[in-house]
Amino acid sequence: MFTRRLLLKSLVCLALVLGSVGAYAQPFRPHEPLDPSKAQSLPLTPMDIEAGGKVHHFKVEVAQTQEEQHIGLMHRTELAADRGMLFPYEVPEVLKFWMRNTFIPLDMLFMRDDGVITYIAENVQAHDERPVGPDTPVSAQLELPAGTVARLGIKVGDTVHHTIFGN
Repeated sequence: MFTRRLLLKSLVCLALVLGSVGAYAQPFRPHEPLDPSKAQSLPLTPMDIEAGGKVHHFKVEVAQTQEEQHIGLMHRTELAADRGMLFPYEVPEVLKFWMRNTFIPLDMLFMRDDGVITYIAENVQAHDERPVGPDTPVSAQLELPAGTVARLGIKVGDTVHHTIFGN
């Protein structure tokens, strides 16, 4: 009786584990070949990052719609040192990003609704499909050329200034 109960509990646990793994599993799909005609170009807006007592100036594209956010920086071959893309969300949520069809490495910064940086992922490689992001809700994500965070000494707790944050 004890053995059957233990076996039944083990099978239930195994089913739960396999079910949760299956929910996160994605079928393999190779990335698309580079197609610059699929890259989007959104209007540039001013943005500053206050880090280490200095203010660093950028021009960023703001991906506001779901479609713009889905495309992001896909199919680009370069991103100037003072450029980036900002992804605002109306309601804070747990955000995870990947690099499908993204041909340039990026630094990713995640911010609260006041622009304070809460999580940084540096040098995320092109085509890497592992989800990147914090396990806590944030209101926005910023993508900059890889190496920007290290070059400017940007840290968690620094502040991004942009109209979406009202700062």
